[in-house]
Amino acid sequence: MSIAEYLDLSARILSESAAYAGCAQVDRAVEVLVDALSAGYPLLVCGNGGSASDAMHITGELVGRFLKERRALNCICLSSNPAVLTAWANDYAFETVFARQVEAYAKPGGVVIGISTSGNSKNVVTAFEAAKSCGMATIALTGEGGGSLAAIADILIDVPSRSTPIIQQVHICLYHYLCEQVEARLVATGAS
Repeated sequence: MSIAEYLDLSARILSESAAYAGCAQVDRAVEVLVDALSAGYPLLVCGNGGSASDAMHITGELVGRFLKERRALNCICLSSNPAVLTAWANDYAFETVFARQVEAYAKPGGVVIGISTSGNSKNVVTAFEAAKSCGMATIALTGEGGGSLAAIADILIDVPSRSTPIIQQVHICLYHYLCEQVEARLVATGAS
């Protein structure tokens, strides 16, 4: 595949994502995030590999700032503490490294965002199960169909592709939009 073909494919999936039914889910996600963060409830974000980097990116934008000056938001990346990840995975199971942290940081009214291109990452699924038992809302960013997360997520935002790198490219656009909208609404209402 040439660079022109790759960029054309990327542009096509972005365009399809804009017309996709998941856009209504993005608007729902903005509302849930604004409600939680304006009340000071935590946003916990997790993913593996490239999605772990995306989880760190989201929390960096919300703890720091995206485009506007505002107060820091209560946002924690569950992929970013190697001591917790390795201790728990070594002594128990990697499938529960995020669920254990949800248990530690959960507050009813908070939100967990799980990023998984397949939608089948077991540690993200168990994090959602833990979130449900703690009274937290769940938002999944996945590829087409949502995998196992589709059945458990309160809000499913699935990109209409099965190509991991293409899905990740669209995820960046989607979560930048989420950050922009959440920040703008919090600043406009004086909640931040």
